[in-house]
Amino acid sequence: MRETLVLTNSLFLEHDPGSDHVESPERLRSILKGLEAADISGVRRVEDFAPAGFEDLVRVHTREHVDRIAATAGSPFEILDPDTRTSARSYDAALLAAGAVVSGVDELLAGRARNVFALVRPPGHHAEAGRAMGFCLFNNVAMGAAHARAAGCGRVMVVDFDLHHGNGTQHAFYEDDTVLYFSTHQYPHYPGTGAAGETGRGAGEGYTVNVPLGGGQGDAAYEAIFRSVLVPVARAFRPDIILVSAGYDICYQDPLGGMAVTPDGFRGIVRVLKGLAAELCEGRLLLSLEGGYSLEGLRDGVVATVAELAAADDPAVEPCPLPPELEGLADILRSWWDI
Repeated sequence: MRETLVLTNSLFLEHDPGSDHVESPERLRSILKGLEAADISGVRRVEDFAPAGFEDLVRVHTREHVDRIAATAGSPFEILDPDTRTSARSYDAALLAAGAVVSGVDELLAGRARNVFALVRPPGHHAEAGRAMGFCLFNNVAMGAAHARAAGCGRVMVVDFDLHHGNGTQHAFYEDDTVLYFSTHQYPHYPGTGAAGETGRGAGEGYTVNVPLGGGQGDAAYEAIFRSVLVPVARAFRPDIILVSAGYDICYQDPLGGMAVTPDGFRGIVRVLKGLAAELCEGRLLLSLEGGYSLEGLRDGVVATVAELAAADDPAVEPCPLPPELEGLADILRSWWDI
């Protein structure tokens, strides 16, 4: 039986933006300790995978940006923007983080994995083509999506449930009708993008779907959004693979967040994604770690996620009522997608 693969590596602990920074190596240490204690069956940890190559990088980033991040290698401390810092091994860690997502895509396309969780640092979804920002150096999920397209996938869906909008991922595919970007996020919040009216441009019009939320949404609201907004859009798009920017800063304990999701809520989100992947793309589902800054909340959320990924069933996805404040947005989406 195919297993859930957890791709991670000790090099990710060597990206150290400073002792006062919330995106610390302790985040990953806490997750790995939690997974070890949980001892979930059907999961295999993989540490041997290649870093992203230059071709992977320049599908998403400019050569100048790649050179700028490469120039930080070996330097004990570099400040790239007010939120984003590097240490001596950050460049190597960032290459391997992107490589984990690319390798995970290959495992899924070859049928060697049931699903994949890339437990990586640094995160990626804020990284623009030519700019590091929001703790992110390279855009891991965007590179995974571009790699999937190059490997023969006709349509790729990227789902982003981080508290913060994934501006870099949105912009990478804003004029592209082969990659659909779907994001739930607190708004207005960092980085200021992600309004409902940001829907794509040119050929990509309608293939960016933003669900901005005011804050305070918990388990029931998120599951309703995923079942009643994401599901019909995904069924209309029919992706060949689903990639997920998994941000645990929507946890009720998160110091940077304003959401109220519990571990059960993360299981509910993943259950919908897993069911959709089984229905639409032979189960091909990959998650990549983004935010989450409560060590306890991050640990428990990831453990709940992995447990759901490894669970034996692939549940059918049924709709449920939306919160009243989102009915207007749902009507717009139904019009775009004729659903």
